[in-house]
Amino acid sequence: SGPDSGDDSDSGDFDLAQVLALLLRSGQVRLIQTRGSGDSHPDTKTIDDSDFKQEVLLATARAETSHQPQACITQMLKQREVGHPKRANGFTSGQCSWIGSSFVPNSMQKMAQYRQKAFCGQYSLDGSIFLSACQDQNIRLYNVANGKFQEFRNIRARDVGWSVLDTAFSPDGCYLIYSSWSDAIHLCNIYGDYETHIALDLNPSERRFCIFSLTFSSDNKEVLGGANDGCLYIYDRERNERTLRIESHEDDVNAVAYADDSSQILYSGGDDGLCRVWDRRMLSENNPNAVGTLAGHSDGITFIDSKADARHLISNSKDQTIKLWDVRKFSPPEGLEASRRAVANQNWDYRWQPV
Repeated sequence: SGPDSGDDSDSGDFDLAQVLALLLRSGQVRLIQTRGSGDSHPDTKTIDDSDFKQEVLLATARAETSHQPQACITQMLKQREVGHPKRANGFTSGQCSWIGSSFVPNSMQKMAQYRQKAFCGQYSLDGSIFLSACQDQNIRLYNVANGKFQEFRNIRARDVGWSVLDTAFSPDGCYLIYSSWSDAIHLCNIYGDYETHIALDLNPSERRFCIFSLTFSSDNKEVLGGANDGCLYIYDRERNERTLRIESHEDDVNAVAYADDSSQILYSGGDDGLCRVWDRRMLSENNPNAVGTLAGHSDGITFIDSKADARHLISNSKDQTIKLWDVRKFSPPEGLEASRRAVANQNWDYRWQPV
């Protein structure tokens, strides 16, 4: 029994302490030390010496002004009007990038509100359409070409388990695909008075199945997906069937991407904390060997994106880091083992525990 109840506040504090102690002992509550802000002066020598940095500087016009005073938009406009001898066509691509980034809006405005949680938001390749999908099973398409969000199509998703989890636009901008907890991904048209809504069956072996990440090949002929069974799936749109299933990761595959427009090199990232690189020309279900593996994260990978040069990609992880990789240099076996151990010992859940 508790102490004398002469002071209600003391009794309440004592009860709360007992409850907290019980929760800690049972494992239902864990005390997590707040993570530091990280190294404020990281060692960037490797990236400083790489050609990647020079490419970025050139693409953003920073290399052009590194030994000059800070770029001035009025001066750049003046040089364009009088005709700069080295820029017969006006601004360089780097200057265009600098001007665009300098005037990107830095404010927030609510464009739409839904009654249930939204899980997907994506712009089309040309930036004229924005897509959203949430737990109400509606995929909404907005025309944003004029700077406003004008909904012009609402697609009711089919065979949805819990929510639509990923979407992708086709390279020609005419179709979209979406996935959920289902054996199939679905293909829908964007324009036209009629509606195309086709289920692309992946024939998984798992009873409970979901594609967490999917994307089109650049030629629009294939769809690449990563699933909860640790496998990569390729669906051939011309043959209308799944043509490849590769055992790729030891846990959920959360992210997939093509390395470049050839669509021959594939990237994948999973909850095992690893990024893998695959050569489409050498892949077979009987020989599911990756070209190489990139290890360094201490928790599952949630997203990857390629620079589209078949050499660089970035990965986002539940360990709260983003890493830039050069796929010409893979991780050694000891690096893979260290990453596996770090992921196995990870007990922090990004979904509800504080950073």
